Amino acid sequence: MRRKAAPPLPRSGSRYFAVNKNDANNAERLRVVADSLVTLPYEAWHFGDSVAFEGMLAASAALGTEKYTSFVHGFVRGWAATHGEHVPLDCTAAGAAMCHLYELTGDTAVLDSATALGDYLLSRRRLGKVFTTWEASPLRQPYGDEHLTAEEGDLLAAPPAGFFVDCLHFDPPFFAHLATITGDDSWADEAITQALGYIDGLQDTQTGLFHHFALEGQPNPYVLGWGRGQGWALLGLLDVAETLPEHPSSEKIRDAARRLIIAMLGTQRADGHWDAVVGDATSNLESSTAAFMAYGFRQALELGVITGEHAEQVAASATRAYDAVVKSLDENGRLAEVSAAVWASTQLNHYRHVPRGFTVPWGQGPVALMLAQAL
Repeated sequence: MRRKAAPPLPRSGSRYFAVNKNDANNAERLRVVADSLVTLPYEAWHFGDSVAFEGMLAASAALGTEKYTSFVHGFVRGWAATHGEHVPLDCTAAGAAMCHLYELTGDTAVLDSATALGDYLLSRRRLGKVFTTWEASPLRQPYGDEHLTAEEGDLLAAPPAGFFVDCLHFDPPFFAHLATITGDDSWADEAITQALGYIDGLQDTQTGLFHHFALEGQPNPYVLGWGRGQGWALLGLLDVAETLPEHPSSEKIRDAARRLIIAMLGTQRADGHWDAVVGDATSNLESSTAAFMAYGFRQALELGVITGEHAEQVAASATRAYDAVVKSLDENGRLAEVSAAVWASTQLNHYRHVPRGFTVPWGQGPVALMLAQAL
């Protein structure tokens, strides 16, 4: 059964948007933020690109301009023409955005590139249900003053394969959207398989928060509560739930997103942000998390993932997060206090001390989604 994909348009028209839709400066903010996105250095592909490209498509739709869609189109066509053989980092490609781009343009070269990318991603080895992100995971000596245990030192010296929460925003949504543009439901089944694998492997059953990663041969996942990681997880889950609402396992995806949102409610700071490790004030704020949550919380409300007693709480939390992000933007639309690429460590203290102050796709992208959503 072929399903029509939902285009990457901002969601509006709801009481959950009333406060921010009255902000006359929002369109100009979005334009400045989207302009910043097209100036960033992209590597075709790397972690964080997916949300940036989705943000550009949303900005074009919200502002009624082809400018940002044209950038995405040109970039994807350039990559398709020159990339040659696929490489492991292609797992971070903006696959869902490619599918949206095909729906917007009808460019069969984009479709061909997307399906070829999907076929390559299916060729990877699995750890349980989930495809490996890395065959040798990129573990780092931790920031801060923590020392690794002997076992952790051994893992750092010879890191095993693993899978990472970031990829919940890559594979499952991409496969779900491939199902809609190709009419091949095997992609939908794989999207659900991957999403459920990440839930089973990384979501904490007690808190609802996600761990950052799991390593082959290790009994437990590592590092619960990395803030931006919760954003990758939430947007990935909601995208799959929205794109495949009729799938028999869709409610499991929605339930995982619901548990994550409720967990995040209890860890939001008074200023509307979240700490780099959520609920850990010693880690200090990391502002990209608020942008992810402002967007994701409202998406969850619109999809009916959050209803009843939690709806008003989630709406109020989304508004506080939105306001916190807006206050953190400079005159050039750059979001302050965004951390560098985190990579990975088996030590929680690493996540408390990742350097901040970077203008990067994973900061600007969710801001664009958030602002486009409110128009």
